[in-house]
Amino acid sequence: MNIEKLQARLADFAKERDWEQFHSPKNLSMALAGEVGELLEIFQWLSEEQSQRSALTDKQLAAATEELADILIYALRLADRLDINLEEAISKKIDKNALRYTVEASRGNSAKR
Repeated sequence: MNIEKLQARLADFAKERDWEQFHSPKNLSMALAGEVGELLEIFQWLSEEQSQRSALTDKQLAAATEELADILIYALRLADRLDINLEEAISKKIDKNALRYTVEASRGNSAKR
């Protein structure tokens, strides 16, 4: 995934439609939360087993795919508007989590997740 290329494409898409005025960090974060809520709806009443890919209907999987795409679109737009380098931010966060959740302290301990 080329994050910068996707962000440029999304920025062009918004500019062409004069949507930049609506893409404030506040609005984008609210839209992101809404899309996460839509993803949650797909899985809300499913059991652990029913939520697995192999148990989802084609319609459920297609809906989850679209909601995940929407979530990433809004996250990419928000990062772009805040001038956050997502590749760097993700790498730093993984490193931070590795220090916080060591293998020795975490392995087999579901309470630490």
